[in-house]
Amino acid sequence: MRSLYKIILLAMTAIATTATAQSKLTVTSSSFSANGMIPAKYTCQGQQVSPPLHITGIPSGTRSLAIILHDPDAPMPGGFTHWVVWNLPADGNLVEDFKGGDQGLNGAKRAGYIGMCPPSGVHHYHFMVYALDANLRLDKASTDKSLLEKAMAGHVLAKGDLVGLYQKK
Repeated sequence: MRSLYKIILLAMTAIATTATAQSKLTVTSSSFSANGMIPAKYTCQGQQVSPPLHITGIPSGTRSLAIILHDPDAPMPGGFTHWVVWNLPADGNLVEDFKGGDQGLNGAKRAGYIGMCPPSGVHHYHFMVYALDANLRLDKASTDKSLLEKAMAGHVLAKGDLVGLYQKK
């Protein structure tokens, strides 16, 4: 009976640890609010620089951050990825036009950030940020959204999402 009790206690501890292991990051920008319009400066109608981001709620043990900026509304299968970047400092502050970390391939198969440029209507842009327990060793010349997601598996301590909107004028 004691063995069964120990097994149940261990299982419950493992479930509780897994449930709390992935906490929530808060992602904000001084340039736009959550579900607000993204200024043209960060788009194909502006300077095409990345907006400043501030991340809070970063858990202890975080070694690096990663970001995937994705437009699920793009008229192509799976949407369009505007930015894939990893091995970011874990301090949670990314300045405008951030060039650090390891910049992977966006949906245009080029490294780095590419501004929003929806063909029609309002699109939703997800700045998905991940706190990782490791620095990732990936080939920048070939890593896209899919490869980064695979490499992050088992390393995500917390994640957060800031959604911004944009419509071409």
